[in-house]
Amino acid sequence: MNTTIEAHDLEVLQSVEQRVLWLSTAIIHHANRIRPNPSGLKVGGHQASCASMVSIMTSLWFSHLQPGDRVSVKPHASPVLHSINYLLGQLDESYLTRLREFGGLQSYPSRSKDPDPVDYSTGSVGIGATAPIWGAMARRYVQTIAGTAGTGRQYSLVGDAELDEGAVWEAILDPGIADLGEVVWIVDLNRQSLDRVIPNIAARRLEKMFDAAGWQVITVKFGKLLEELFTRSGGSALRERILAMANPEYQRLLRCTAEEVRSRLPGDGAGSNEIAELISQLDDATLLKAIRKLGGHDLDALSSAYQQIDDTRPTVIIAYTIKGYGLPTQGHPQNHSSLLSVAEFSSLATELGMDESNPWERFDPTSAEGKLCIAAADRLQRESIPATKPPNTPLDIGRTPKGTATSQAALGRVLLDLTREAPEASRRIVTVSPDVSSTTNLGGWVNKVGVWSALERHNWFADDAETIMHWREKPTGQHIELGIAETNLVGLIGELGTTWSRWGEPLYPIGVVYDPFVERALEPWSFGIYAGGQSILVGTPSGVTLAAEGGAHQSIKTPSIGLEQPGCICYEPAFAIDVEWTLLASLTKLGKPDGSSAYLRLSTRPVDQSLAAVPTDPAARERRRRQVVAGAYCMRRPNNAVVTLVGMGAMMVETLAAADRLEKVGLPADVICVTSPGLLFDAIQARSGRLAADTWILEQAFPATRSTPMVTVLDGHPHTLAFLAGINRVPSVALGVTRFGQVGSLQDVYKYHGIDTDAIVRAALDVID
Repeated sequence: MNTTIEAHDLEVLQSVEQRVLWLSTAIIHHANRIRPNPSGLKVGGHQASCASMVSIMTSLWFSHLQPGDRVSVKPHASPVLHSINYLLGQLDESYLTRLREFGGLQSYPSRSKDPDPVDYSTGSVGIGATAPIWGAMARRYVQTIAGTAGTGRQYSLVGDAELDEGAVWEAILDPGIADLGEVVWIVDLNRQSLDRVIPNIAARRLEKMFDAAGWQVITVKFGKLLEELFTRSGGSALRERILAMANPEYQRLLRCTAEEVRSRLPGDGAGSNEIAELISQLDDATLLKAIRKLGGHDLDALSSAYQQIDDTRPTVIIAYTIKGYGLPTQGHPQNHSSLLSVAEFSSLATELGMDESNPWERFDPTSAEGKLCIAAADRLQRESIPATKPPNTPLDIGRTPKGTATSQAALGRVLLDLTREAPEASRRIVTVSPDVSSTTNLGGWVNKVGVWSALERHNWFADDAETIMHWREKPTGQHIELGIAETNLVGLIGELGTTWSRWGEPLYPIGVVYDPFVERALEPWSFGIYAGGQSILVGTPSGVTLAAEGGAHQSIKTPSIGLEQPGCICYEPAFAIDVEWTLLASLTKLGKPDGSSAYLRLSTRPVDQSLAAVPTDPAARERRRRQVVAGAYCMRRPNNAVVTLVGMGAMMVETLAAADRLEKVGLPADVICVTSPGLLFDAIQARSGRLAADTWILEQAFPATRSTPMVTVLDGHPHTLAFLAGINRVPSVALGVTRFGQVGSLQDVYKYHGIDTDAIVRAALDVID
């Protein structure tokens, strides 16, 4: 295989490389130095971070990418992506002056908000880097069920500082990743972070870590000129000197004149005289170029590295670069957010042969560079994929749960019911869990649909009569088990939730985690929703109701998370039928342009299902279902009620018991079961004209004619429901959990937090007075 670029082609590609450097720098310069800024607030941008990626991205887009490939671009290099897409004719010139402007180019690549074509949203460090791993899984899954996802590599362009994120290594080390040969990471190893040159970055250690995880490791360290010098007399000593040199020392050389380099580079160790003799034979320009042009800026070396990818296992290319390469600020230890001055920008224009007054000039289509851009655009053109309409999902399976059950167990039953009642919709469901399938009641579902794996694996326990949960791994399985890493789980469901927009095939991803660990997964899950991923996250078991597990496993803030998370509907069902209705409603919102994600907070508390009092009349049952899905429903409405008790989730048992006791002392109470505080808050905002949402649920659950003093209660933070008193502006007491949990019996824990039946009765008496 030819791993070098012909001299003529290399010259053309270098010309394009310089234009990309210029455009990315000019985009940021215009946003900060030219565009009016009446507020005086910093606009920002990262010219140095862009410059270190220019060679990598130029070589990739203009020589190697194929239409089926997708790329996650390092957040701070977004202007490089915009520059390339502009040269490819995919971005209108008017946007080049609108970086970080309302309605313009986003600060970081965004699939949902950028006017520029973007494959992966990035911006939260580490999350964009790992997204193509989960994207690779999602593509394979779609290919299995629909055959329409095709092939293609999934690239991550990663800043070396991103490798400080633990979530990156959680993804790299997951056992299922070793089979994903289409995953390629390119690490921009410029050895600088925001504040400084990193003193002890150990590239060899990084190589060993990737290698230990089963990745192919390709290192692009030195440029062609340095490699040639190593072959000369004294070259071995020069090579050893550079390899042994501390990172800050080498970075300092980048800021030196040629005379200073001749003084500093030889050092004072063995071989220093040989090095001095070797570099004495070089003119100043060649010497400086040799030191500064590392492998990550050598188009020939990069091309060779790309051609070595074997596609049988994940690959990482570690490319040595210089932050700010080609700019006056190159190699400066504090150049991360620095901007070129007007004089420096003018100097760069002169050096690159550009016209400051006409900075957005494209190549002449008849020139060699123009032809290369046209050829690259034609090569990367993707065929439009028609969207598949999501299959119909029933809104009510029609059964009424009996006996005693938990809302967590109801999840597994609904999934199994769907395999019988709606097989087409069920086939689109993908469940994901971090090694908690059996303890979250997914065992029956997993036994029924099997476990997804890139390759089919033999189940050695299939003939073990005592094995209740069967782990049948195959490409057609519908459950994906990851290691104990919640960030991996939400990253995967986020990408599974984008397949409707990438490949026209909707999936229904459902991630199941212990509810206390929703907080651990919150940032990547939220970012996935921002990026357009539609998924259902189930947190179970939840709340201080998980009494015996103690405070470490009792979630307190998660109801607030569900209430406040954009692009997501939160539900906390009290009864098994509520789980069914809210889960089915959530499924109908997945896999389409106007869809949304959902969060279900479930419990392991056994509850007598007769308390739900599900209407037997079909019309009344449907009315109840609609109210459950809309956010709240009335469970009791006696004559002459003097107080309203509002409960949620597992606390409905105590809420109903408190109503019984108040009734016995002549204080009848309305009882309202809230299933979604978020939807109720949206309804209140809509009633005030601040939001577009349905408001009818407020009149049905909290009619003004029934306004009485209110007590709200949940086994989470009380502010989650406190706002409900504002619907009719009544006196209220908000009960909930504001302290870390305690281990103990359910009664003791409830009493400790003041959410037991006695506490609800006392609060009702207080608010009535």
